[in-house]
Amino acid sequence: MFSPSVDSARDAGGVAAAVLIPMRFVWPYGGRSVYLSGSFTRWSELLQMSPVEGCPTVFQVIHSLAPGYHQYKFYVDGEWRHDEHQPCLSGEYGIVNTVFLATDPFVPLLTPDTVSGSNMDVDNEAFRRMARLTDGTLSNVLLPRISDADVQTSRQRISSFLSSCTAYELLPESGKVVTLDVDLPVKQAFHILHEQGIPMAPLWDICKGQFVGVLSALDFILILRELGNHGSNLTEEELETHTISAWKEGKWTAFTQGFIRAGPYDNLKEIALKILQNGISTVPIIHSSSEDGSFPQLLHLASLSGILKCICRYFRNCSSSLPILQLPICAIPVGTWVPKIGEPNCQPLAMLRPNASLTSALNLLVQAQVSSIPIVDDSDSLLDIYCRSDITALAKDRTYTHINLDEMTVHQALQLGQDFYSSFEPRSQRCVRRLVIVEAGSKRVEGIISLSDIFKFFLG
Repeated sequence: MFSPSVDSARDAGGVAAAVLIPMRFVWPYGGRSVYLSGSFTRWSELLQMSPVEGCPTVFQVIHSLAPGYHQYKFYVDGEWRHDEHQPCLSGEYGIVNTVFLATDPFVPLLTPDTVSGSNMDVDNEAFRRMARLTDGTLSNVLLPRISDADVQTSRQRISSFLSSCTAYELLPESGKVVTLDVDLPVKQAFHILHEQGIPMAPLWDICKGQFVGVLSALDFILILRELGNHGSNLTEEELETHTISAWKEGKWTAFTQGFIRAGPYDNLKEIALKILQNGISTVPIIHSSSEDGSFPQLLHLASLSGILKCICRYFRNCSSSLPILQLPICAIPVGTWVPKIGEPNCQPLAMLRPNASLTSALNLLVQAQVSSIPIVDDSDSLLDIYCRSDITALAKDRTYTHINLDEMTVHQALQLGQDFYSSFEPRSQRCVRRLVIVEAGSKRVEGIISLSDIFKFFLG
């Protein structure tokens, strides 16, 4: 083992230890036992690497690093090795690989003066290679390529299919849609959402004789954040008596937007684009037999998941017509992934520990504009998922009135909703708007793919 005296990135770069970026290290050259060590472990710890499922000669491990400059090496079958196809340099400890993580993906490349405390002899070329986006042998070993022509072919066929189908394709043979009156008290409305096991419901204004909006779990999140704000004028008593319309018009003015709807003859591509462009999860499908739009009928709540089901049904027996379906999901440029060595920093994955406060979870759901958050342990292994719709569990028995959002942990909130989900479908079937990709064996989170990611890729 090397001496632990080599400075870590935290010491060399002066970056706060709390800022950590998951990074995937890969050894694609085989071996019986493969370990990783580096300046980020002060060369005093060996991190065991696991074979990739289906690729026994490729080993990988995900480890969280502080932004800055790092050196590392692989311990393969009792011998210290470096990867010749990754940035490397020669110094006191022989040839070591290097990686630089910037807090800003557009930070200029380092110069040797920047890391004068690294006690390594570094040349300019090594530093240019260190921060460069590599596209070499490692990527070729792990991921098959997809040509631009194949991408365009798949996109065109999906786009043509969606343009040829109307919203009627989404309607189930039987089902129900729950609608709420805008004069219903907010507290009662969320109790209904909880009892019906639904995350949202369209709003009906009897005075106007039309649908005017949607009440969703996001509204409940905003209300709970307002209640938790000590400077807020909103009280629990107001929540008991205020109607949905009062909340929407008064307390939620900053968040309101025009009511987005679609007709049964609108094609699926138009509906998908409405969802993407407006940053919403559903579009009510409303039909009216009169020209003035009176006596509207709510037929369905269209969503990206429903549209994706239509795509899957149509191409199920002719998947060869979509070249992208022949590739593993990690080979398609969709979603947010843990960066590989040599790749520039990208959008960080939104994850939380189980001991994080419920307040931090609600804030992250709103600020990151996501529908669910992976809950991981200290090794970033997946433990559970906290969904935006989980918040409605707090409506049961008015739980929200006697809890402190800063003191309740995400783990406790998930336990609170367990009985509720066992009465309906499993949690795994509810959080379908985001797919969490994990490493086989360790269950470390490798990436997150949302329905929005998929359709942005499909529709260009």
